[in-house]
Amino acid sequence: MEHEFASYMNWIVPLIPALPLTAFLVTIFFGKWFIKEQAHWLPILAMAAAFVLSLLVWWEVRQAEEGFYVELFTWIPVGDLQVPLAFYADRLSTAMIMMVTGVATLIFIYSKGYMHGDPGYYRFFSYLSLFAFSMLVLVLGANYVMLFFGWEAVGLCSYYLIGFYYHKTSAAAAGKKAFITNRVGDFGFSLGIFLLFVTFGTLTYTEVFEAVEVEGAGTATMTAIALLLFMGAMGKSAQFPLHVWLPDAMEGPTPVSALIHAATMVTAGVYMVARSSVIFASSETAMLVVAGIGAFTAIFAASIGIAQTDIKRVMAYSTVSQLGYMFMALGVGAWIPAIFHLITHAFFKALLFLGSGSVIHALSGEQDMRRMGGLRSRIPYTYWTLLSGAIALSGIFPFAGFWSKDEILGITFKDGAYIIWAVGLVAAFITAFYTFRLIFMTFWNESRMEPEVEKHVHESPWSMTVPLMVLGGLSLVGGFLGFPPEAGVFHHFLEPVFEPANEILGIHHEAFGAIDLTLMIVSVAVAVSGVILAYFFYVRQRDLPEKAGAAAQPLYKAIYNKWYIDEIYDATVVRLVIDGSRFLWRSFDAAVIDGIVNGVGKLWEVSGAAVRPAQTGKVQNYAGMMFAGVFVLLSAVIIAYGL
Repeated sequence: MEHEFASYMNWIVPLIPALPLTAFLVTIFFGKWFIKEQAHWLPILAMAAAFVLSLLVWWEVRQAEEGFYVELFTWIPVGDLQVPLAFYADRLSTAMIMMVTGVATLIFIYSKGYMHGDPGYYRFFSYLSLFAFSMLVLVLGANYVMLFFGWEAVGLCSYYLIGFYYHKTSAAAAGKKAFITNRVGDFGFSLGIFLLFVTFGTLTYTEVFEAVEVEGAGTATMTAIALLLFMGAMGKSAQFPLHVWLPDAMEGPTPVSALIHAATMVTAGVYMVARSSVIFASSETAMLVVAGIGAFTAIFAASIGIAQTDIKRVMAYSTVSQLGYMFMALGVGAWIPAIFHLITHAFFKALLFLGSGSVIHALSGEQDMRRMGGLRSRIPYTYWTLLSGAIALSGIFPFAGFWSKDEILGITFKDGAYIIWAVGLVAAFITAFYTFRLIFMTFWNESRMEPEVEKHVHESPWSMTVPLMVLGGLSLVGGFLGFPPEAGVFHHFLEPVFEPANEILGIHHEAFGAIDLTLMIVSVAVAVSGVILAYFFYVRQRDLPEKAGAAAQPLYKAIYNKWYIDEIYDATVVRLVIDGSRFLWRSFDAAVIDGIVNGVGKLWEVSGAAVRPAQTGKVQNYAGMMFAGVFVLLSAVIIAYGL
């Protein structure tokens, strides 16, 4: 296979993940003794440099017909399995690395102010750098094994960062919950990779996709591969029913929530399905499952966000819901809109998380929106930037979320998936409602803060507010990369990546027309209705939420308690594992394993007790026993040989 190379791409592409890896190694080994409170500089500079190199890669990729394949050496040579340590920079991976490095740089800068004075300051930045390295390997890897390596590494980093405050029981439990839940999805993911190799004899992207296009495989086989891969995506991207770890992950510091659980790691599943578009396009069943799970997750998580009172948990369920939108798009073959929404979502959701962190910072750690209010004039930079993120998330023109979310809904409708479109539209209404519920409860009306907290309210430092402003600007103008709809710069850039999958599905997108304009108007009207309803409930008639909750108390309690999914898991899966383990311990471990070991010990104990009387300590007795033994041996020899 031939690949085009630019002379300097052979070292630029591997250098992008190498920079944060170097920052991690230096910071983790020397941060405690030499760097201390300056531990942020090397990670920030490394990420900024990686972003600049990503721009150089983008410049080369946009002019090339094929991606750039950079092989360093053969990593795993085992018989027919030859896995190279190789990177593949094409249009899809380039779009991803620009987003990852760009957003990560802003979050690293924000962390300088947010984590200032924390005793684990150097450890925090080292973990962030390791995460960035892992995510870049995941995105740039040229085969499924490297993808899996990065996939597992970001899972490990999420465990470290969610449980960063390891002295808190809740943080330690949340880290374990994230790690274990992801193992469920990753088990299916690994089986999918095994089946890929058994079916096609290779795990390199280009070779697998060529084999699927040319040779194909049985429908059942392709469905099995796609569904197993999607199982991994469900875990990593928090899709129902493996979504339960992400809201609890808010136990980590706010920059972690912004980087891992809004902009990068949770989008790994979306990237993987998009990267494997040819495989998924070969199975109609798999596409239907992806779309169905995505649509259900979008409205399910959005409904939970209505009743949450922790400002970060509202954003967490919003993330789960928006990831559902992305999978909904992938399931109907809207590959580019899904990635477009992934990019715009990174802008405004990172902004919303960081803005929430700025509020928490201003209120000395308070996260309950019921103890906020009246903050518009007290922290104006945070308010206006957070408001721009809320408008973008709600899908209101002309902010970024409008362009990407509306395009997903439009293509879903035109594809004939009317039920999925209706579910997405209802989810959009709920999203606008709970997003502005957060804005009104946090910044409007009179103060509900504790007197001691209110005395110390202050705007965040520049290291925190400047990233908010940059992300606010991107939330406003970022959507214009997709203008005009379905034919913007972003679409033209990614179009070649998804041509093979579109050919399999027979997708040919039509030009923007009257139906698209009508759907846009409907989408904006629905979003604005959600904002108006939130205003009516939380500004004009503030007793209505309590009255509504009392009138529909069972429904409200179910939503507030997250539809009791955690309780159901505790009562079934968790209880089954615990009770099953105890049963096996009693019936097999204690009875059989310990029984054998203890039985052998008892045998020798009884044997010893039987021969113990012979140990008299008298020499004449021992001499007599020796004589008897010799007599028995001689007698046996004489009898045996007939002497």
